[in-house]
Amino acid sequence: MVKSELMSSIPSNVSSDPAGQSAAVPASPSVSSPTFSPLYQQIKALIMQRLQSGEWKPGELIPSEVELGNRFKVSQGTVRKAIDELAAENLLVRRQGKGTFVATHHEARSQFRFLRLMPDSDQPQVTDKRVIELKRLRAPAEIARLLGMKSGDSVIYVKRVMSFDGVPTILEELWLPGALFKALTLERLVEYKGPMYGLFETEFGTRMIRATEQIRAAGADADAAELLAVEKTSPLLCVERVSFTYGDKPVEVRRGLYVTNRHHYQNELS
Repeated sequence: MVKSELMSSIPSNVSSDPAGQSAAVPASPSVSSPTFSPLYQQIKALIMQRLQSGEWKPGELIPSEVELGNRFKVSQGTVRKAIDELAAENLLVRRQGKGTFVATHHEARSQFRFLRLMPDSDQPQVTDKRVIELKRLRAPAEIARLLGMKSGDSVIYVKRVMSFDGVPTILEELWLPGALFKALTLERLVEYKGPMYGLFETEFGTRMIRATEQIRAAGADADAAELLAVEKTSPLLCVERVSFTYGDKPVEVRRGLYVTNRHHYQNELS
């Protein structure tokens, strides 16, 4: 089994002092010895708070480094270092001559981060997404645990097949918190042509910023074999993902079965 961390991580032991002064912050209420957070990390945490509160929405221009420095009463260099980290974590995007913007799932570079099955050839592919079903049900125990919910709480279940150049390649099952996505319908999902995370971001105010994945080999059962047009027990790549929004809150469990005859799973490590 292979485990990987995607997207960004959120610091949990930084001060929210508006003046941005370096301060001792307890790691947790049960730990008596303090830890010290660098000043730029505190500014990073303050910017994260603004992103989480929706002060700056996906795709919007954030204030300049000079403006942020004046607001937080720190140097421009300190702000720049904080923004550099947030850009490296794909939460902000720098655009030459235009400024720094809040990243959005509608950007091609962001979409690549969430669909890592790449074609073996460099030729463009026509992508088709077919939603098989969407239903509301009570969360199974394991799904509830992964979503931080109670067993039996309402979840939305989605099943879909993605094809490339007419060839079924990915079978996905998704579980979403019912309260958060209660307005999501099969009709809306079918008519939406953009990336699914873009829909979650735009219409449900939920931006995925981090995920954990488990990758293992699997054999196609009867249902997967039929939907992916492969023989039963054919080797597939199984990717199980839990995605998180701000505050490290889990908001999606996704299980994907990938046919890898003409594709490979690609990740960048650093």
